[in-house]
Amino acid sequence: MRLPPLTDGRVLRRYKRFLAEVELADGRLVTAHCPNTGSMRTCWAPGAPVQLSHSDDPRRKLAWTWERVDMGRGWIGINTHRVNAVVAEGIAQGRVPALAGYPEPRREPRLDLPGLPAGRLDLALGNDCLVEVKNVTLWEGGCLSFPDAVTVRGRRHLDLLAALAVRGLRAVLLFALNRPEGTCFSPAAHIDPAYAHGLAEAAAAGVEVLAVRVRHRPQAMELGEGVEVRGERGTGVT
Repeated sequence: MRLPPLTDGRVLRRYKRFLAEVELADGRLVTAHCPNTGSMRTCWAPGAPVQLSHSDDPRRKLAWTWERVDMGRGWIGINTHRVNAVVAEGIAQGRVPALAGYPEPRREPRLDLPGLPAGRLDLALGNDCLVEVKNVTLWEGGCLSFPDAVTVRGRRHLDLLAALAVRGLRAVLLFALNRPEGTCFSPAAHIDPAYAHGLAEAAAAGVEVLAVRVRHRPQAMELGEGVEVRGERGTGVT
């Protein structure tokens, strides 16, 4: 997926969750939108190199958007709005062998299942395969992990995927590993044990759990290789 033109800078601080103060390469200080609802633990620090995109849309409150950051080993994608498009493009291009052979993915299908609140997942493949995508940026020296903060919404997605699997549909949870470090994925049970437990229960119910690397190019993002999924602290995910 092609990215818009990117401008180099260094992040000075992140504040109020969705704002970042950035010094551009030409010395200007700008306030950028931070499109990431997580804690961003391990994927930013004051002074780290960043790249921003710019919009001329007069309706926007902030013209700059924080796209990615380098913590010393390569770009980490922190704009969660980019990931679903990258994954959809990669699936259509056959970059995920487990999901090969489907028609063009449909974005954000709405689901109404008896006994569950109405909701949406990220992608629909054909008539019988639903995919939820999670952006993964947490790395603490071992496997890459998710989530980086307690996520009630993420647990609701697990319940929905498990309900689909029980009904005989193909339900897939794809963790998009959006940084270059780590050679495996595991749930962050030390951060959200309820999510890790729910992931194990969803896998036992038939939900397929995949982890795929996101690769960053100078002006693009693309799906790379699949990565091993491991359990953590008795979660039962294999």
